[in-house]
Amino acid sequence: MTVFIFGSLLLALCPSLLNAGDAVAIGYNSEGVWTAVSYYNSSTPPGGADYKPEVQARQEAMRDLGKRAPEGLSKTEILGSSDSTHYVAVARGKNRGGNDENVIGYGKSQQEADRNAFARLKQLDAARKQKIVYRYFSYGTDPK
Repeated sequence: MTVFIFGSLLLALCPSLLNAGDAVAIGYNSEGVWTAVSYYNSSTPPGGADYKPEVQARQEAMRDLGKRAPEGLSKTEILGSSDSTHYVAVARGKNRGGNDENVIGYGKSQQEADRNAFARLKQLDAARKQKIVYRYFSYGTDPK
């Protein structure tokens, strides 16, 4: 508890430690099958109403995941998060065993993010039924 309070106080006193961010959350049922995916992104540049630090982006993604879940989730996790300005593609595909693989691709353009996501699926040998689930742009602390 002391660490949490100290960390919160440190972040409140030192806003320069905060980075804007985005995060992708995924939830699984009791059989280990994903049942929900959600994300949060900073849709405004620094100073804007929707500019959140990466830590808050992770919290928002998990909160939204809970709302979207069609059933109780046995396990939730952050698939990925970042504090950079970029385009994002969240994709999934099936591996040879028939299991879904979920990945994130980042890029300076949406096309680059899509290509990077599909390349990551290929690395995981998930070439079947590939699909982009979400696309978005997120502002970070670095200028675009």
